[in-house]
Amino acid sequence: MAQQEDQLKYVISHAKEYGYIFPSSDIYDGLSATYDYGQNGVLLKNNIKEYWWKSMIQLHENIVGIDAAIFMHPTTWKASGHIDAFNDPMIDNKDSKKRYRADVLVEDHIAKIEAKIEKEITKAAKRFGDEFDAEMFKKTNPRVQRYLIEINEISSRLAKSLTDNDLADVKLLIEELGIADPVSGSKNWTDVRQFNLMFGTQLGSVAEQSQTLYLRPETAQGIFVNFLNVQRTGRMKVPFGIAQIGKAFRNEIVARQFIFRMREFEQMEMQFFVTPGTELEAYEAWKQKRMQWHLNLGLGEANYRFHNHEKLAHYANAAADIEFNFPFGFKELEGIHSRTDFDLRQHEQHSGKKLQYFDPEQQKNYIPYVIETSIGLDRMFLAVFSSALKNEELEDGSERVVLKIPAALAPIKAAILPLIKKDGLPELAHQILNDLKFDFNIEFDEKDSIGKRYRRHDAIGTPFCITIDHDSLENQTVTVRDRDSMSQERISIENLRSYLSKRVSLNALLKNLE
Repeated sequence: MAQQEDQLKYVISHAKEYGYIFPSSDIYDGLSATYDYGQNGVLLKNNIKEYWWKSMIQLHENIVGIDAAIFMHPTTWKASGHIDAFNDPMIDNKDSKKRYRADVLVEDHIAKIEAKIEKEITKAAKRFGDEFDAEMFKKTNPRVQRYLIEINEISSRLAKSLTDNDLADVKLLIEELGIADPVSGSKNWTDVRQFNLMFGTQLGSVAEQSQTLYLRPETAQGIFVNFLNVQRTGRMKVPFGIAQIGKAFRNEIVARQFIFRMREFEQMEMQFFVTPGTELEAYEAWKQKRMQWHLNLGLGEANYRFHNHEKLAHYANAAADIEFNFPFGFKELEGIHSRTDFDLRQHEQHSGKKLQYFDPEQQKNYIPYVIETSIGLDRMFLAVFSSALKNEELEDGSERVVLKIPAALAPIKAAILPLIKKDGLPELAHQILNDLKFDFNIEFDEKDSIGKRYRRHDAIGTPFCITIDHDSLENQTVTVRDRDSMSQERISIENLRSYLSKRVSLNALLKNLE
């Protein structure tokens, strides 16, 4: 756990030092669980958005995008179940006065057992060497099997208690497991109670005439209430999807782990409307599509896994998470849910408007079923950033810090580096910059030695450094250095655009999805 905490602190420190993420209101000592994206962070964030948006909209003829308002009619949240059921189980420690999500305390306890399993596997792998089979070891080792049974029993009991809203048993489970307050070590807990996560505000300038509104806790409902608007104006035929990227707000009991869990965050969601009876087939197909989208970035297949939900949300008949190995362990990155017809049916009942689709093949009206894919943009940012940050020992014994962000997502695609600040080199460097800036985000950098500039751009995550030297004036060639391999090659200036296009283009990444 200490190693994980150190790794996360290192990620946070690097993100601030190199202009990716700053604590919000930093000059006022910040605001809890609120962050600002810096000059490099906003570029990486926008590139992730573009990768998701284009993969959804441009690569699918039957998916379109919208941008719904953050404020929605308050009945929206009554219909969706958020007013009555959008709660987290909250527990306080009487001694430390700290507040926690009760289910997260149990999940953290499970994570400690999982760490014990990994420790056993690591020890065995060292003992048996190359012939070691981790999966077989997990199935046959008595101690690991006891751990796995313990995890299953705890998970099943927690899921049942939450489903039954048996909060007394959730507290009893915490007590039986001997879970202590992470801050004080105290086991003196209050009862578990439900805590609604929506932020409320008032619409109107006169108090007596004001109306209670909520900051949306998810973007999905903006899609559902626009189902007919999009279907009719776009002449969409089932199956079809509606995608959206937007801010959402949740009054989290404990917002923590950097940008993983915040009270203001951004979601990338797509609701795919299908014929009833075909939803589970579509659900499985979208699970595979979304995993392919992630693996296409090359962050490492071992960093991903599916987790099927034991406790289903009130609207779902199937649900799974794509979990990612963050600095603090495997946690949810994206959810894929089969939402049935719950949302459209609820909105039909509460609005009095008919939200049905006329199927010309079946010659009948029905409420479509929905498959949802929902990914947190901030979590995706953290997944990319944390997995890309490396400390490498070089052949000469020195070390470098390098941010190996996939080139198509990197904020700065290339840095233009005149070898010295005279002899016409800066002028030629600016000519190259002015030629390339319409196609790529390029940075000009002439401060410090060329070696220090290479190291700086390694740490920023710039895929290529283009050095202009005296030979460039003579033969119109430049040296291009690759961030990951540190190899260098001589390229003619006129070929720079095509050279970079092949290596940093988002199009090349998208073509791999086809």
